[in-house]
Amino acid sequence: MHVTVIGAGLAGSEAAWQLAQRGISVTLREMKPEKRIPAHTTEYFAELCCSNSLRSDQLENAVGLLKEELRRLDSLILRCADATRVPAGGALAVDRHGFAKMVTEAVRSHPNITVASGEVTALPEGEVLVATGPLTSDAFAETLLALLGRENTTLNFYDAAAPLVSFESVDMDSAYFASRYDKGTPDYINCPMEKDEYLAFWQELTKAEEAAVHGFEDGQVFEGCMPVEVMARRGEDTLRYGPLKPRGLKDPKTGREPYAVVQLRKDNAEGSIYNLVGFQTHLKWPEQRRVFTMIPALKNAQFLRYGVMHRNTYLDSPRLLDRYYRLKSQPRLTFAGQMTGVEGYVESCASGFLAGVELARRLRGQAPLDFPQETAIGALGLYVSNASVGVFQPMNINFGIIPPLDHRVKGKRNKNAELSARSLEIIDKMREEVLV
Repeated sequence: MHVTVIGAGLAGSEAAWQLAQRGISVTLREMKPEKRIPAHTTEYFAELCCSNSLRSDQLENAVGLLKEELRRLDSLILRCADATRVPAGGALAVDRHGFAKMVTEAVRSHPNITVASGEVTALPEGEVLVATGPLTSDAFAETLLALLGRENTTLNFYDAAAPLVSFESVDMDSAYFASRYDKGTPDYINCPMEKDEYLAFWQELTKAEEAAVHGFEDGQVFEGCMPVEVMARRGEDTLRYGPLKPRGLKDPKTGREPYAVVQLRKDNAEGSIYNLVGFQTHLKWPEQRRVFTMIPALKNAQFLRYGVMHRNTYLDSPRLLDRYYRLKSQPRLTFAGQMTGVEGYVESCASGFLAGVELARRLRGQAPLDFPQETAIGALGLYVSNASVGVFQPMNINFGIIPPLDHRVKGKRNKNAELSARSLEIIDKMREEVLV
């Protein structure tokens, strides 16, 4: 029994690992290091091209539930993320390079996985799992277009990454450590702005010069990765009610909340690199330096990486895929990751997990597990394959795609906690069969 997995991102690495753990021989094809795209900066697998945060780790949040399901089912990605986490309040953030290195070492050392580097331009024979991501190379994208039909694969949106700065260049006389509402340890650097400072910054941000991105329009940006300049153009206070919201971040020097606050989050375990939270951008690099150094604490900032934007392409999955992420017309082909329309690091991992587990079961002659919709893993697979949806859009995991409780619960957080408890009870009952 053999499977070729194409792409060693989060989904591909997870799928390859789950297949290999179940005795399936895997050839993992990855174009790095021979070929890279601009978003790639290392030779490692599972490289995080945007933020280093895997978002909330709380069970009252749907992505927190999804993480916990994956933890209990022995996800490689979650194991490596937990082992390389950096302080981030109630979120799970990782040392970007440490995490990717750990995933790479685990995958390369597995006896059932053979890594073959170099770009894939044609689909191999036999069982194939495609996890080339939204940044699929042009040549392989053309192969998929020919296979699936251009009308089913030309959907796209734009994604962006935030800049990174060195800790030593942050003016800590103008900043302070705190976490919003004292949630968790005080791990974020907070860069306060008074009203006049904010308004000057906002005005320059709205008219700063953007880098040319072919075909880009503001309306095509995924909401979860909205460039900061696009948000700024929506109104003077949009940022103050979004990533620059000062609520719960009192300045210890003044004892009051500032007019606006820019937060910085650790990007590596040493704490020598920080990223600007919510500052995804596609401004030209000189413009990023000019405008972002108007933030008082960043007046002398050393930018280790400027923000970038890229186009993400995804399949019209409800028309093409089943709940196991298999191609309906050719079941030998399975897809996983953001190219299927799941949005987010953890969601990509979950799709690779489910695709790998169910493919292994099929090859071994076992019945499918059919993760129910009451679980976050199952809900994602069923959303992606729901042919009754109208216009298909990428989706983060959320409680809206999980069936409601059969009883009323007072308070949103309490209700979400009960939804999570119900899901994890199901996962615990499935666990032994999943891990076989």
